[in-house]
Amino acid sequence: MSPKAVELDFCLQPGWMNVACARVEHHLGELLTQNAGSCEVLNKAMAYSVLGGGKRLRALLVYATGLALGLPLKQLDASAASIELMHAYSLVHDDLPAMDNDSLRRGKPTTHVVYGEAMAILVGDALQSLAFQVLLHQTEVNPTTALVQAQLLCKASGAKGMVAGQALDCLNVGKALSLDELTHMHARKTGDMIAASVQMPVQIALQSELHHKLGAVLPCFDSYGQVLGVAYQLVDDVLDVESSTDALGKTAGKDALNNKPTVVSMMGLDNAKDWIVKLHRQAIAACEGMAPFEATGLVELANKIILRES
Repeated sequence: MSPKAVELDFCLQPGWMNVACARVEHHLGELLTQNAGSCEVLNKAMAYSVLGGGKRLRALLVYATGLALGLPLKQLDASAASIELMHAYSLVHDDLPAMDNDSLRRGKPTTHVVYGEAMAILVGDALQSLAFQVLLHQTEVNPTTALVQAQLLCKASGAKGMVAGQALDCLNVGKALSLDELTHMHARKTGDMIAASVQMPVQIALQSELHHKLGAVLPCFDSYGQVLGVAYQLVDDVLDVESSTDALGKTAGKDALNNKPTVVSMMGLDNAKDWIVKLHRQAIAACEGMAPFEATGLVELANKIILRES
């Protein structure tokens, strides 16, 4: 079997998610080592914040989307690493006392608890810069693709995306929001980065010989990323109520403790769960619409993300 055929078959193999997680973890470790600066404490704090934990769901989305489109793994590594670096930065800052004030993340003390608040802020700054550096310096895709991907990540993570959602999250503590206002906040804070994980490999395909095959199915990839982004936050809201600190690897019950508006507090646990079921169906339908592209990995990820218990 040719190397390309092996890669296209990757998402059909049992345990492919574990292999993909190990791949991006290795790549992240290499990137942090290669780009270590002159401050050893900062280097250690960055590695502490990025490595040795996390579900790597965004990286898995990159790999599953890219391989569904027939792209080689080596073209996906930079996208997978950059989205994980950006996500890690957001978690470090989100855990700070001025924001969610959490002392536990991924089952271990948060970065500011171990290294102090000032260093945690600087870690987030450095990880954000490195995320863009990884995209713009990649050699496995053409420069135009790298630039478009960086623009996507800028929009998804900045004042029109994740940071806007975080700002709204801080400003709306204790306030009664409409469902539209709440879903808008969640779409920015969580959903845009999930959608970007799907969009970045799509951009690689659009700049390749595959572009003429994508027209009819592009809306399905877009819909899948958007639906999954909404569902991810809904599941988080439910788990914050139903799960335990040990299972989550972070403090359970924080939303209620901090008086934050959530879908659960707004419409009740049962209605929130019903909505999750509908979103799950929509995600699977989007995968079915991707034919003739093989979306088995994306179906498995939809199941993993939406049906998860932690």
